Amino acid sequence: MVDSAEQTHEQPQIYLITPAQIELGRFSDQLARILDTTEIACVRMDLVSREEDTLSRSADALREICHARDVALVITDHQILAERLGLDGVHLSDATKPVRTARKALGPDAIVGSFCGGSRHDGLTAGEAGADYISFGPIGVSGLGDGQQAELELFQWWSEVVEVPVVAEGGLTTDLVRQFTPYTDFFGIGDEIWRHEDPQVALAELIAAMQ
Repeated sequence: MVDSAEQTHEQPQIYLITPAQIELGRFSDQLARILDTTEIACVRMDLVSREEDTLSRSADALREICHARDVALVITDHQILAERLGLDGVHLSDATKPVRTARKALGPDAIVGSFCGGSRHDGLTAGEAGADYISFGPIGVSGLGDGQQAELELFQWWSEVVEVPVVAEGGLTTDLVRQFTPYTDFFGIGDEIWRHEDPQVALAELIAAMQ
């Protein structure tokens, strides 16, 4: 997934986030269509379910779709499942979750990312611990976290000072995409498109705003 932060002047890549709940057959078809028509850097399976059977069946199906198209698939928090199911890595949804532990368990080639809210300190700590990317958010009005937003200034500073790639996610709009495009390596896009009748159209609108 990871491209150097030195390339922030280029158009950000798309980091696709699944809905919290999916109807597997329908969503698999939607995901396949998007991956066939749009360049996606990575997919994050971000299901709210904690049932191992549900997560395993979903991961198996999404892994087949993603890997057939050379797209990485990571899972939120479930480090053991990531290893067992042959996924490409783990996304740690809380900055208190140790990056070093995940790295040790999954190995040097796995993707390990860390969501750090709007905290510069947490981002630096995770980066120093070996995270492949840092995710800040929400950048817009969103149900994520405690209601605080990750400000544009944080991304401006990060793009100038830190080499670890950064993801902007949460509450994206076309206006926010235009503002943040010069300062982020990836946009984490999820509910912004899945709540629409045609996710492909919604995604195309956000991508167009990066131009």
